[in-house]
Amino acid sequence: MGTIGMLKSAGVGIGDEVIVPAYGTAEVAEAVLAVGAMPVFADIDGATYCLDAAAVEAAVTTRTAAVVAVPRFGYLAGVRSVRELGERRGLLVVEHREEDDSREPSVLAQRQVHAAYLNRRLTGVRTPEDCVGHTYQQYVVRVPGNGRPDRDAFARAVRRKGVDCQVPVKTAVHRLPAFQRAVCLPETERAADETLALPVGHPLSRRDLQRVVAACNALGGLLQPAF
Repeated sequence: MGTIGMLKSAGVGIGDEVIVPAYGTAEVAEAVLAVGAMPVFADIDGATYCLDAAAVEAAVTTRTAAVVAVPRFGYLAGVRSVRELGERRGLLVVEHREEDDSREPSVLAQRQVHAAYLNRRLTGVRTPEDCVGHTYQQYVVRVPGNGRPDRDAFARAVRRKGVDCQVPVKTAVHRLPAFQRAVCLPETERAADETLALPVGHPLSRRDLQRVVAACNALGGLLQPAF
């Protein structure tokens, strides 16, 4: 059952608020609107990119009917703290899974092996938070420097070196015209400005992975965080 179906079956509808992340696509917020409820954006944990439990708790009102948690990029354990909050506060927590092929054991194992290789060797970027069960649906790093301009320049440079990379979230949902909110979400904003998804799945060879490491490490030393 999809997110819309789960919300409907729980009786969520007109007059209700549903707490959702703004870091990601608009799909979750659109699902909330589809049942007649109002999406309320809460900040994320900067390490896991999943909803931050403290931010969720701060956003709870008497109209809060549910929370939609997303295990972003395959951080399956990232929703645990929100589920614990839901149990403690009596809140419905719906888990929205991003489309993934990690149910194939060989695909998942290959990605985890490639991610482990990159985790050990990358020094020019901040590597993903390691945790048990991470499926590495996307291998997302942080680019040091001055946010979006340096991240975008970094991406262009590694692409010129033959490394395919993508900006995973170009615009946070609360900044989109259809969902614009006057809300302070510093970790969400920072993640949207600094994150970059590097290749980690099939059909990467060891030489491909070495090219990723060489390109990122050569560039990363040129960028320093702003203070």
